[in-house]
Order: sequence, then C-alpha cells, then structure tokens
Amino acid sequence: GTGTGTGTGTGTGAGAPGIIAIDTHVDTTQRMLDADDDIGGTLPGGHLDMPRMRAGGLSGAFFSIWVNPTRYPGERAWERALALIGAVRQVAERHPEAAAVCTTADEVRRAHADGKIALLMGVEGGHALGAPEEEGVYFERLRELHRLGVRYMTVTWSNDNALGHASTGDAPSRGLTPLGRRVVAEMNRLGIIVDVSHVSDRTFWDILEVTERPVLASHSSCRALADHPRNMTDRMIRAVSEQGGAVCINYYTQYIDVAYAGRRRALEAAHRERFDAVEDAHDHSWLRWAPRNALARELGPELGTPTLETLGAHFAHAAQVGSPEAVCLGSDFDGVGELPIGLDDVSFLPALRGELERRELPIRPIFGENVLRVLAAQSGT
Repeated sequence: GTGTGTGTGTGTGAGAPGIIAIDTHVDTTQRMLDADDDIGGTLPGGHLDMPRMRAGGLSGAFFSIWVNPTRYPGERAWERALALIGAVRQVAERHPEAAAVCTTADEVRRAHADGKIALLMGVEGGHALGAPEEEGVYFERLRELHRLGVRYMTVTWSNDNALGHASTGDAPSRGLTPLGRRVVAEMNRLGIIVDVSHVSDRTFWDILEVTERPVLASHSSCRALADHPRNMTDRMIRAVSEQGGAVCINYYTQYIDVAYAGRRRALEAAHRERFDAVEDAHDHSWLRWAPRNALARELGPELGTPTLETLGAHFAHAAQVGSPEAVCLGSDFDGVGELPIGLDDVSFLPALRGELERRELPIRPIFGENVLRVLAAQSGT
C-alpha cells in the first residue's frame, strides 16, 4: 500500500503522491556543512539523505541549525548558524528539480505535489543568536533568521542561555529571562514557531504564559513512560494540546527507555577500551553509531534495546493524554546515537507507520498535517 515511498515524491505516475510526512527535527545539517556531504545522493552511515527519505516516504524535514556552544562560543555562534543555514539552502540550489526550501504550509504542499522534498529549518537553541552587546541586535538577528527561512527556534538547547534555562542546564528550576520573554513575543510577531524541547520545566510554563501562538516540542517524548528531563510531563502534553500546539516524539532509545539507558551506560563503562577503539576507527560521529551499537548488542545480548513497540507507546500516550491532533514525528535523526530496533534510518519509516496503524492512531495528522497546522497558525495564513 502507501507508505512504501516508491511512489512518493517522484512527481510522475498516476494519481497524487502519498500522504505528506514531515519530520520536525533532523540533525543532518552538521555533516552537510562539515564534510560537504550532499544529501542528494545516498550517504555512508547516518540516518538520512534524500534517496532514503524517498524510500521511506518522508516528504520533508526541519533541518536543525544547531551550534555547538563550546566550539562556537559567544559571537562565533551566529556565524556558525548562518553557515549551517547556507548548507541547507545549498541543497535546493544543487538539486532544484528534487528539493525546495519551504517556509509555509502551502509551500510544503506545493513541493509535495511537484515531487520535491521540502527543506525547512529550525534553530536549536537561542545561543545561536550569538552574544551581542546591544540587546537590539538579538531582534535584528531574529528578523534575519526569518528572512533566511527559519521557522522555529528552540529557546534553549542543553545549555542555559541569555533567553532562559535548559532542562539539563545549571539551574533547571529557573525559567525565561526578561529578554527571553521579549524574544518569544517577537517570534510570535514574525511567525517563527516557539520550540519548547530542551527547555527547563519552568521555562516551558513561562513560554506558555507569554506565547500567543501554538508551540512545538520539536523532539521530545513522554516523561510518564521514560522519566528523563528531556521528555514532556502529562501536564505539559495536555497544555500544548489545549493551546493548539504539538509534541513531536523523539526516537532516541535512551529517551524512550531510561532503564535501557542505564544498562547501556554500564555496559560501555565495563568495556571502555572496546568502545574507544570503535570511536578511534572513524572520523565522524555518524560513521561510529552503527559499529558502536553492533558492539553493544554483541557484548550485551540481554541489553533489551528498545524496539518500534517501545516508540509506538510514546506516540499512543501523547495522543491519549493530549490528542491525536497534537502529536508529530520528531525523530532526531543524525542527532542521536541509536534508534529503536526496526527503525535503522529514515527509509524504515513505513515500519513506524505500521506500528502506529496497529495502535489505531491516525497517520495523516501525526505524519504531517498537525505540524502544517502549527506552522500555518503562526501567521494567520
């Protein structure tokens, strides 16, 4: 049936292409810039490129503009963010017949109808705005991000910044700063989605108090099932659902099963030299993941690596606690070191679809329509 990806996005053949499927968070941008890897062709390792997107039936994705805050501190963060944006835009320049930069729901639908992959962008962490001395520069840069096509910004990444506090930062009990409140209001005005993944619980509630538009948690799962600060509590899921936003489920094994995360850490500590050898054998993180995971499963056959069923439970929980209209795909492809068994990369997306269908969850809203609604709600168009 549909969802195999063979007919999706070729733009040829009879009938309309398959359903629109949009992933709200992929981290492939780093390798695109740093290794000049062209996602127009099949890439070694990693989780995502355009051939594998087509094979899995993924119509488009928000490419993360994530700046490493230790490697690019202060003002250098802004330069790095601009370079990453350039790497995403370059895909459409290299492959104008196969991909298009999209900034609105209508543009995504048009790209899909034309058989083109939709390239969207989200900035992951307000620290990407740099550290200007003049506060006004933050707002100039937000406008510049919007002009360049960025349509969401995660208020914080794992680190605290000038806008607010992170769930894994130094003061998770603290929230938005006064500057952060003004930035959220300006994002609403510009039409940039406020992304609440990674932020502290306090920052989350502060954002919901300030924002007048639906929010997105671009890559977070359910804390009731996996007690990790990166996941959303039931209260949060309900609140996002009630204000018209959406929670985009993260596929990372260690976020969907925290007991597994503990077992995996212990295994790696016990076999440090073996894992270090795998690290040393490969130049890039995306080439290390598969051999690391193979080693883990060889050394710990009883590890109990999470499966598609584990992941499916998070989708079902968010849909039940919030609403099926408040759940999206937020894979974190190329940003996480391990995916559930049965979901090796984006080409395996039909297997996730099968798991959600088995749970009688509605595919069309979860795969794409929900995020397109949130995107359209930013501008009133």
